Amino acid sequence: MKRVLLKLSGEALAGDKKTGFDEATVTEVAKQVKTITDKGIQVGVVIGGGNFWRGRTSENIDRTKADQIGMLATVMNCLYVSEIFRTAGMSTEIFTPFTCGAFTDLFSKDKAVRNLEEGKVVFFAGGIGHPYFSTDTTTVLRAVEIEADAILLAKAVDGVYDSDPKINPEAVRFDEIHIQDVIDNKLAVVDLTASIMCMENKMPMLVFSLNETDSIINTIEGKLNGTKVTVS
Repeated sequence: MKRVLLKLSGEALAGDKKTGFDEATVTEVAKQVKTITDKGIQVGVVIGGGNFWRGRTSENIDRTKADQIGMLATVMNCLYVSEIFRTAGMSTEIFTPFTCGAFTDLFSKDKAVRNLEEGKVVFFAGGIGHPYFSTDTTTVLRAVEIEADAILLAKAVDGVYDSDPKINPEAVRFDEIHIQDVIDNKLAVVDLTASIMCMENKMPMLVFSLNETDSIINTIEGKLNGTKVTVS
């Protein structure tokens, strides 16, 4: 693979703290990304906001406002993680679909691709800038736009299961599954909108646990310990 889109779970970045940031976890992610970028692989990053705000955390807030809070949570995450990446020796750029003063640059495919080709790790923050669309959808949209070879889905769970492993201890993990089966069986690897976008644009996903040692490096090297979601 020459170019990938790495989706990081906000909750996974919080580690055992469950909220905010666990610096040791983020530093370990940075070391892995540095290893793969040193090999010439171009990396885009989308980060969820669940370590601060997940979906409609408060049912008393208007959905549009709730989603806007979530967008800003992803901006905070990208600002923090990008700085840890810089400390690890990488150059980074953060794009948002709306103006954030001097914090970020306004998203443009041409600018993003140019930064990737220059060897920078490019962060896509702020979702797509509109409510009712998750960071799953952002991930697939940006992956398609930058013509990534695959999406690396680093989650708190180590793959795709036939049922929720947190609820069902007998849940079975798939080594490989087609995106159509994910949609038909509502397996919620990513949300339905994102799943359909993957299918229509033939964007494969590699799903694995962020908490496993060197999981990002292993996935890039073809040693996936998780699930390959195929599209053809």
